[in-house]
Amino acid sequence: MPSATSTVLVEPPLEPASNFGDRPLSLAHWPKPLQNLPSDPALEAQIAKQLARMSLAEKVAQIIQADIAAITPEEAKTYKIGAILNGGNSAPNGRFDASAQEWLNLVDSFWEDGGETTIPIIFGTDAVHGHSNIAGATIFPHNINLGAARDLELTTAIGIATAKEIAVTGMDWTFSPTVAVAKDLRWGRTYEAFSCDPDLVSRLGAAMIIGLQGDVGTAGFLGPDKVACAAKHFLGDGATKGGRDQGETDCAEAELITHHAAPYIAAIEAGATAIMASFSSWGGQGMHGRHDMLTTLLKQHWQFDGLVAGDWNGHGQLPGATPSFAPKALEAGLDMYMAPDSWSALLSSTIDLVATDPALQLRLDDAVLRMLRFKARLGLKEKGRPTKRPLAGQFELLGCGEHRELARRAVRQSAVLLKNEAQILPLSGSQHVLVCGRGADELDLACGGWTLSWQGGGDFKGLFPGSQTLLEGLQAKISANGGKVSFEPNGHWQDRPDVAVVVLGEEPYAEFRGDCDTLAYRPGDATDYHVIERFVEAGIPVVTILYSGRPLWINPALNKSSAFIAAFLPGTQAGALADLIVSGTPEPQFDFQGRLPFPWPAYSDHFDVCAESPMRAPLFPFGFGLKLSDKVAWQTVHELSNAKKHDPLTIFDRGVPQGDWTAELVDAAGSSQIKKTSLLGGAASPARALNVRPADYGQQENAWSVQWANEAWLCLSHPSIHLAREANADYALYLLAVTDNARDFRIGLLPDGASIGADLTRFSLKLADATQLGSDYVIPLKRFADLGLDMSRVSQLVIQGREKANLLLVKAHFAPMVAGSA
Repeated sequence: MPSATSTVLVEPPLEPASNFGDRPLSLAHWPKPLQNLPSDPALEAQIAKQLARMSLAEKVAQIIQADIAAITPEEAKTYKIGAILNGGNSAPNGRFDASAQEWLNLVDSFWEDGGETTIPIIFGTDAVHGHSNIAGATIFPHNINLGAARDLELTTAIGIATAKEIAVTGMDWTFSPTVAVAKDLRWGRTYEAFSCDPDLVSRLGAAMIIGLQGDVGTAGFLGPDKVACAAKHFLGDGATKGGRDQGETDCAEAELITHHAAPYIAAIEAGATAIMASFSSWGGQGMHGRHDMLTTLLKQHWQFDGLVAGDWNGHGQLPGATPSFAPKALEAGLDMYMAPDSWSALLSSTIDLVATDPALQLRLDDAVLRMLRFKARLGLKEKGRPTKRPLAGQFELLGCGEHRELARRAVRQSAVLLKNEAQILPLSGSQHVLVCGRGADELDLACGGWTLSWQGGGDFKGLFPGSQTLLEGLQAKISANGGKVSFEPNGHWQDRPDVAVVVLGEEPYAEFRGDCDTLAYRPGDATDYHVIERFVEAGIPVVTILYSGRPLWINPALNKSSAFIAAFLPGTQAGALADLIVSGTPEPQFDFQGRLPFPWPAYSDHFDVCAESPMRAPLFPFGFGLKLSDKVAWQTVHELSNAKKHDPLTIFDRGVPQGDWTAELVDAAGSSQIKKTSLLGGAASPARALNVRPADYGQQENAWSVQWANEAWLCLSHPSIHLAREANADYALYLLAVTDNARDFRIGLLPDGASIGADLTRFSLKLADATQLGSDYVIPLKRFADLGLDMSRVSQLVIQGREKANLLLVKAHFAPMVAGSA
């Protein structure tokens, strides 16, 4: 196992200023890897011959990766595209429940048999906690759990199991592990990070890479049961301002060296074959365009000869670039454009650019050589057609007993016991236990984001045979010992239980949706706290289990619970928690081993909890975790939080504009604002061309009935919102609405400062042209961007209707598109 600690320097004597691109990096202060992948002269000669035979168009195509939702196998073969991926929201025929056979068939369809001159295509996927896009696969606990377990052998074993399951479906490459050192818990990808501690991240990241790829120098390295990795996201993505994904990394060069670079040095030492560039910026410059980072540091100073891969249209976020025109990224050192839906236009524009630029031709040749080296190291040519490989089609390996037991072990080792008053745990198997909370019997809360889809969530029932929810685990354990388990999701009971097990959880999320402005658990919604209070008032002790992608301020539950367990995101074997909670047969009594991979916040706005501060200490420090035998008296903690629910991506819901969104009714005579509290008897525009009244849609007054007597506009406004990253990430505007005639309406998004009269025609679309998904009208944000809308300052949603139009508006929000929806 490579040792990251041997390569990380003590804080070097650098100025505390960030690099804003006006001076080079101080490379003398950046330590180097102790070892790199060895060069193979025969392999180098082989790829040099391949390069010499390629045309300019073939070279450019080789460094482009397209998504399965935007390219056909025939197109990939015609243009000789170098790489394919399935994005987090892409699946065969747009179906997240597609079978493993369908996945294998899809991967195989992109393969082209040929002679010596044919270059095999490579297929990548986001297998970030198991082969997590595939129904039936083993969904392991997320990286935050592995950081709590702190077991290198366990992490390597999970990498081995994940690689095998990926190989079963014929894929070659996983975009993992995430080796970010997460510093702000508001970041929606905190759970993808192992920890805030660079040494722990370095060791676990290296262990995962060895599991996925094998040990460098051994016969099994990148063998038939292995896949290539991509350590990500280079560099500093875990330390952006405000925890905002794709933001500006807020630290000096010294901290980049000692904290954020350390895991990449360890990854290179472990044999990482690819590193993925970050969307984030440092010093005001996006990482996809920083020559000093991608080339001077990574390729020259560190002598990394692997592939530097781009992230989802990240090249298009550079100044002067678009997803289909981005020479600066190639010039900076990017070796592969991840151009999921922009591949065709990017291919054309890049061919034209390189044809007249000798310097760019040399850079292109280097990028192509790195892609060819990447594929040759993986042995794609020798492995051959995906369906003919040794593990292909061995679907019994997906979610097999051995992998499920490994997942159960990870669940047990990663759960952190924060409180155990009067040693209430372990519970006796002969007790009557009442279990409540949706997460107790639903896998989506236990699995979190990047499970079957990008943001996760949904009904997983029947999709993961052999899985076990916590409720099922408790039922198995307690029934075997003569006890009784009752399940009431809302916490009501008829027969008084001896103890209540309350399962709390965040709704699943990934980046963007998961970026938050408070660490409070479910801000503005005290429902779960009231459930716990009801038990306490009745004298029933409570064991609380929290599923979350980060430590959360949850003091009211900590105070009132007799025991409290941070389970993070345990995956499809969440039932293994019962082995820790309940004593008795058939399993031996397991003890808690997990230790916090991040400090636990004492305040809902304790965003800097990962930094040492003399002013505000964490509630629980990094590394805290009780054993069952530990006797620690609980001291009541404060329950004061000013956090309120605020989600700018939800515009209208439950009969009112949400958060800071406001509503106006506009007609030729002027405008009138609707008060949020209640419509009471309704509201009208000044000339009564537009009338709104509360309406029912399955619930009382959870919608608006909007009637047009003449042309008028319903305007929902908000302080300027930056939606450029959401547009790039395939978000859409969703309107849950009912109307007799969609042709009566235009839907527009306007930037701040725009007027309906001057700008609506430019930035609007016919509702009838939107895709219908059930009762939702879905309009991709990219369609508004294509109209020229500045997505960095969206401030209005406008619904224009004509005479006698009518609409029942139930919900309006921005969310990721479902595969195949638009």
